[in-house]
Amino acid sequence: MSTGPQLADPSVSRAKFEREVDEFRQVGNDYARRGWLLVEAEFPRVFVVMAAPQIKPSPVVTGVLLDYTDYDLRPPSVRLADPFTHEPYKANELPTNLPRQVLTDAMPLGFVLPAGVEAPRMMQQQQLMQAYGAEEVPFLCIAGVREYHEHPAHSGDRWELHRRDGAGRLVRILEIIDRYGVRPLNGYGVSLIPQVSGLTQAEVPE
Repeated sequence: MSTGPQLADPSVSRAKFEREVDEFRQVGNDYARRGWLLVEAEFPRVFVVMAAPQIKPSPVVTGVLLDYTDYDLRPPSVRLADPFTHEPYKANELPTNLPRQVLTDAMPLGFVLPAGVEAPRMMQQQQLMQAYGAEEVPFLCIAGVREYHEHPAHSGDRWELHRRDGAGRLVRILEIIDRYGVRPLNGYGVSLIPQVSGLTQAEVPE
């Protein structure tokens, strides 16, 4: 996971990195009960394993690899990764795409409303994990993530607009991954053989 050279003062980046880790550890037992397990925290990397304690037996859902190189001149890089190897998932390997439900005015392609009729608002699913192709490493498409702000489609949404709001904070990012990828899980899909065929997930409205 390469995120480029360290351009900011390394001592500043390290101090802000340690602040993030210290704040996590201060309530680490509470986070552990939520299924957030801090596995590695050595500048500039943090690796957290996320499990689903609401399911018994509780499955390990994903690892989260964060790189705070150049923080907070630039936001952290964030990847979902294999909990055991720490290798970032490719798009076709993701255990979750972090789906969320959002209200939209967009109508289905080719559907035309009569004149004077207001378009109804509908729920539409958006995936927060985005990639160009199945073999590509996907990125978390939210403000406060390096890959989001360096994507050409988001050139107008600069990191500086979100930095003071804490968008790149460790716990803030984990909250989003937990909300859309872990908490909605509500059980196992089991066949009559029986064997586990996967985890089931409820929809999460925005």
